[in-house]
Amino acid sequence: MVSFELSDEQRMVQETVASFARDQMEPLMRESEESGAVPDEVIAKGWELGLLGGCIPEEYEGFGEGLSALTSVIALEELGSGDLAMALHLMSPTVLAYAVMDQGTEEQKKSYLPRFCGEEFTPAACALVEPRYDFCPSALTTTAEREYDEYVLNGRKCLVALARESDLMMAFAATQPGMGFAGVDAFIIPRDTKGVEIGEREKNMGVNALATYPVTFKDCRVPVSAKLGGEEGCDYLRLLSRCRLGLAALAVGMGKRAVQHSRDYARDRVAFGEPIGSRQAIAFMLAEMAIEVDATRLLTWEAAWRCDKGIDFCKEAALAKNYAADMAMMVGDRSVQIMGGHGYIRENPVELWFRNARGLAAFEGMVMV
Repeated sequence: MVSFELSDEQRMVQETVASFARDQMEPLMRESEESGAVPDEVIAKGWELGLLGGCIPEEYEGFGEGLSALTSVIALEELGSGDLAMALHLMSPTVLAYAVMDQGTEEQKKSYLPRFCGEEFTPAACALVEPRYDFCPSALTTTAEREYDEYVLNGRKCLVALARESDLMMAFAATQPGMGFAGVDAFIIPRDTKGVEIGEREKNMGVNALATYPVTFKDCRVPVSAKLGGEEGCDYLRLLSRCRLGLAALAVGMGKRAVQHSRDYARDRVAFGEPIGSRQAIAFMLAEMAIEVDATRLLTWEAAWRCDKGIDFCKEAALAKNYAADMAMMVGDRSVQIMGGHGYIRENPVELWFRNARGLAAFEGMVMV
């Protein structure tokens, strides 16, 4: 039976992260967007929450008992309510760390997981999205060909968060082109590896506080030991699905905050002698926005629950992520409408949420649960 009654630990995580997002992230959201950088104090205080280290077992220098997808989506939802770009920056190491924890060899776990248990934030990049109009995660054009005891990677990636700031990068490439999800593997690559070229920082429509870069692999040679999961490889679709749940959870948080802001504005804004929220046109928009946010949350939580129970959740994760991308756009658009002309002004947070929401349909592999 599906049950979403939070445990004491999950409720504590929810309350703690919500407080951090409200008090530390949101007040600096606009400043971060304009400056193109996440403030150091936000990164430091966010890292102190121990969201990553709390999932890594003690045997790898962490202080947790392992992964819980549902607990992670609860935390990410609250981070998303603070600011999407800051949340993606702060949680960027999760893709590499959680992938290794979930499917890495024992040697890989001992080598990489302790890096993310220190007192200072340790970024890690993930190279998945490719700069093609017909990009599909199941048909990557970046390839990894086996040559004796090495793999040779060739291809182009984009939207690689913190590529220049990270010492390690997880790159996804087709080892068996044409085999779909089953033909893709992940490789852990040091940034300074020969053949890894990181381009100039990308200029995006939204999430401008998050530094993303194009990355090119040109005859990039890595040892077989760099392949996630060793000779057997990894379950790429499972990793992709865990990433999709993370993005869906962030979208829920951002949508929830937009609904709250729009509701408060409609209640306080008086026109022609009455609050605009008393008019059906506005009230119905707010109601539909709230319904869509709750529907997306339930899709996301159910998929996370299935993941934790060991039940196949890949279809549910895909549905949640796609629904979340549409929900975020609708909620962002309605928020701007409710504000009227004021919603188009740069100082208003709804225009930022609207621009950030547009990216969710294109994002893949930027955070993991």
